[in-house]
Amino acid sequence: MEYLKKTFRWFGPSFGVSLTDIKQIGVEGIVAACQDIPLGDIWPLETILALKNEIESHGLEWSVVESVNIHTSIKYGLPERDVYIQNYIQTLKNLAANNIKVVCYNFMQLIDWTRTNLDFHLPNGASALQYDPIAAAAFDLYILQRENASRSYSSEVLKIAKNYFDSLKDNERDNLRDAILAGMPGSRKLISIEDFKANHATVLNISKKELQNNLAYFLQAIIPEAEKLGLKMAIHPDDPPFSVFGVPRIASNYNELKFILDACPSPSNGLTFCSGSLGASSENDLVKIVNDFGPNIHFIHLRNVQRQDDGSFYEADHLQGSVPIEKVMKAFVQEQQRRSKSGKEVVNIPMRPDHGHVLLDDKKRQNDFYSGYSLVGRAMGLAQLTGLEKGIREGLLN
Repeated sequence: MEYLKKTFRWFGPSFGVSLTDIKQIGVEGIVAACQDIPLGDIWPLETILALKNEIESHGLEWSVVESVNIHTSIKYGLPERDVYIQNYIQTLKNLAANNIKVVCYNFMQLIDWTRTNLDFHLPNGASALQYDPIAAAAFDLYILQRENASRSYSSEVLKIAKNYFDSLKDNERDNLRDAILAGMPGSRKLISIEDFKANHATVLNISKKELQNNLAYFLQAIIPEAEKLGLKMAIHPDDPPFSVFGVPRIASNYNELKFILDACPSPSNGLTFCSGSLGASSENDLVKIVNDFGPNIHFIHLRNVQRQDDGSFYEADHLQGSVPIEKVMKAFVQEQQRRSKSGKEVVNIPMRPDHGHVLLDDKKRQNDFYSGYSLVGRAMGLAQLTGLEKGIREGLLN
C-alpha cells in the first residue's frame, strides 16, 4: 500500500523558505504556482517549464499547482468571462504539456482566507493564526464601514464590537485591518482598503444562487477539457466556512460540495479536502465528507483548529484541536485501500501540512515567509501527520 504523497507548499525564489530547506524535511513533492502571471492571463509554456526545472533540480517533483486563480469576471458572471475561461483552459493545456496533473483552485469572492490576528500568542510561546468574530465585526462596522452592516449582527454583538474597537489603540486597529487585507497567500502585498471596498460592494449584489450558477458555468466549460487532458481539478473550501462581511459561502459544507460535484460529474471534477477550513464549523462532519466524496478528493490539506465557545478559532497543533484528525486520517487510509483494490485511481493522494505555528528558528525569519507558512512549524506538522498515518495504517493491517 502506498502512503499519502508528502508535499510542501513553496512560493518561489523570493519566499523565505528555500527548496534546499524543504528538501531536508523528507517531502517528495512541491505545491507551487506561477506567482507572477497577472490574474486571468495564460501561463506560458516556458514559464511553467522554468519553474518545473527549478523544482526538479533539487530532486523534487512539482506535484500540485496551487493555485490557478479564477478571474473575478468568471466569479461574478460578467460578459467577458468566456475570454478568461478560454485563457484558463489554455493554461490547463500548458500545465498538462508539462505533465502537471493536479490543480487546486478556489472560488472565494473577496480574499482567499480571513483571519483577524496573524500573531496569536499560544501558551507555549509559539504563535498562530486566529479568527475572532468580534474583531471581524469591528472591522466590518468601523473600518470597512459596510452600508447596513449592523443588520448582520445581534444587538449584543454590536455592543461588544463597539467596545472592542473603542479599546484598540491606533496601531492595534492598523494590525486588525492589515490582518484581514493580507488574506492572499503568496504575496506580502496587502489588498488596498479601496480595492477591498469596491470588490465587496460588487459581490454583495450577487446572490448565493447566482454565485453557485457562475461556478457551475465555469465547471461545465473547463471540466470536459480537463478530463481530456487527464487533469484533476480540486476546489478548495471556503475559509472560514461561514459568511463573513455579509458575503455568502458556496463551498463550505456537505451540500455545497455535493452541488459542485453534481454540477459537472466527472473524475476530473474534484475537491481539495482542507480539514482546517471545513473543521472551523462544528456542523461539518469531516469523516462523512471523506467517506462520501473520497473518489473525488484529489488533494489533501491537513491542519487543526481549536474552536472556542465565542465563535472564534485559532490554528492549533496539527494533532490537537477540534478536528478529529485521527478519524480523518483513518478515513483517508481506508479510501486508499479502496482505490488500491480498484486499480484505476491514484492511491498516493498528495497531502501537505497546511499552515504551521511560528516557533523556534521560525521566529528569527518571521519577516521572510508568508503568514501561516513557517518552515519549522509546518515541518513539525508533517512529522506528526506522517507518524499518525503510519500508526493507523499498521493498525489496520494487523
